[in-house]
Amino acid sequence: MNATAKPGPVSHQEALDSIENWIRQLRIDFERFLSGALPFPPEDLRTRIQNQLKELHNATNRSAVEGFRLGVLEARFNSYNELFNRRVREREEGRRIARAAATPLPPPRFDPRSGILVDGKVDARAAEALYTALAAGSGGGPAFDLATFQTYLERQTAALRGKTGCAAVQFRLAEEDGKLKLKARPVGD
Repeated sequence: MNATAKPGPVSHQEALDSIENWIRQLRIDFERFLSGALPFPPEDLRTRIQNQLKELHNATNRSAVEGFRLGVLEARFNSYNELFNRRVREREEGRRIARAAATPLPPPRFDPRSGILVDGKVDARAAEALYTALAAGSGGGPAFDLATFQTYLERQTAALRGKTGCAAVQFRLAEEDGKLKLKARPVGD
């Protein structure tokens, strides 16, 4: 046999192996494209796979096993193809960003017993939660109105931050000697 002789035609099995490797590479390349690592989608590889699948589908001299494997590879390719098309379309239309922006964040819950974090201006709902819990506790509650209480919390926050250099202050209610007391603790550096 001559060492320079041209190889014979590629068998169906080798072609199916190539397609399987190309589909795996296509999936990787599309993920790279969608993550920004590739500047363009791998359309040339997708076209090559489509053409090879058509060619093998039209071939008449394949075994039942090769026909089954071809069907599996076609299904896998079509699934990935649909997924990639949908993700590219969503990306182009900005749906993921719009979906995330349309979902409102739940309002923060303020629990005076576990603590309310303040890092500057006191949230009115946080001050109200502390004020209401103090008023409901034994000891008669605060002797001043909500606005005055909120100003008091802001002054205490500024004083504690100035004294300790902390990033924020946590206010919580604690019971001492049968009375609710407001406690402040510096948080962060």
